[in-house]
Amino acid sequence: MNAPELNILDWRALDPDARGAVLQRPPQARAPALLDGVARIIAQVRADGDSALHALTRRFDGCELANLAATPEEFAAAQAQLDPALRLAIEEARSRIETFHRATAPQALRVQTAPGVVCERLLRPISRVGLYVPAGSAPLPSTALMLGVPAQIAQCPHVLLCTPPDVNGDCDPAVLYAAALCGITRVLKIGGAQAIAALAFGTASVSRCDKIFGPGNAWVTEAKRQVAQHVDGAAMDLPAGPSEVLVIADADADADFVAADLLAQAEHGVDSQVFLVADSRPLLESVRRAIHVQLASLPRAEIAAAALAHARLILAASINEAVAISNDYAPEHLIINAAMPQQWLEKVENAGSVFLGAWSPETVGDYCSGPNHVLPTNGHARAWSGVSVASFLKQITVQELTPAGLALIGPCAATLARAERLNAHERAVTRRLEKMVARA
Repeated sequence: MNAPELNILDWRALDPDARGAVLQRPPQARAPALLDGVARIIAQVRADGDSALHALTRRFDGCELANLAATPEEFAAAQAQLDPALRLAIEEARSRIETFHRATAPQALRVQTAPGVVCERLLRPISRVGLYVPAGSAPLPSTALMLGVPAQIAQCPHVLLCTPPDVNGDCDPAVLYAAALCGITRVLKIGGAQAIAALAFGTASVSRCDKIFGPGNAWVTEAKRQVAQHVDGAAMDLPAGPSEVLVIADADADADFVAADLLAQAEHGVDSQVFLVADSRPLLESVRRAIHVQLASLPRAEIAAAALAHARLILAASINEAVAISNDYAPEHLIINAAMPQQWLEKVENAGSVFLGAWSPETVGDYCSGPNHVLPTNGHARAWSGVSVASFLKQITVQELTPAGLALIGPCAATLARAERLNAHERAVTRRLEKMVARA
């Protein structure tokens, strides 16, 4: 399988419009047929419940399900049939993911903002959460860990996981085992937009959820958007789309490493996008050659080659300029493969997750280094963050004032309320202050 021709673009030779065009993502698959198709599936699940889920599973997954939920026997069989090395890898990954997520979890706090004015932040888990784990071209037990671990740390009391069945009506055993390690006992064999609809609105077999997490194809992503817009629907974790990586490399970077990182991302799907921004034309040319060599031996070469049609090789004047280009693009994944990469970290403003140095492939972030791999794509890293324990928590603030505290800060509140012409607001303070004076 040959890669498409990858031209090297000199950033200094491009005008502002051309630069903007270079940084565009591939067109998102939101054709009217997709929007209408998702809306119909959601309406069908809302109207017909479990019977719709069975019918849609027959249609899209090609199997007949006796039960929508995985049974205890299926959980036990999954553990027994997994290769011991894979079981150990899942357990090791889970441990590191837990270590990072516990360390970065929000903490409750109590602070006095003025004498007699105490403010608190309470943490409460989202009661009902739905996790979606894709299993299209390949099952993703890593996603079960990335969603299940923070949900478990947040102590969400009701956690459902949906994942598509195979043609035999079975869940992938690695996904079931990962779910069990996260304390998830309710796994539904449902995929696609119908799974999102069931999680959002509920059926006889699927409890309605308050928030839905997880990546998916265009149908799943659109379904999350649509149910989040319903008044009685479910919130979504973050806007996500096709996966992407931007690699910044200097002249001393290993071209084989860089090519491998680009292809690792390209094999995700035909709509994935990979960028290389380097300050060395010889390195760009070496990487281009290495991509062709490595692609030939990839089992998913056809997918990766299609994704490379959206790839960009950019020659920058310096690493400093490369970081600026990356900030404009706001990648889901950013790899800085340059000498002393830590020095560039403070200049990074927009990225979902960053990988520093030649020995930090993005692959470890996908699986087992610790941070979450459910990240904002399509430029949403400008404003959104990846999934974390905080994503599964509600943060409730509390204020408690003593009479002395209200006497101290009440006039400030009354003045601001008066400036905003909200007189009832003002009086809610001044009536108390007046009674305080009268009692004194």
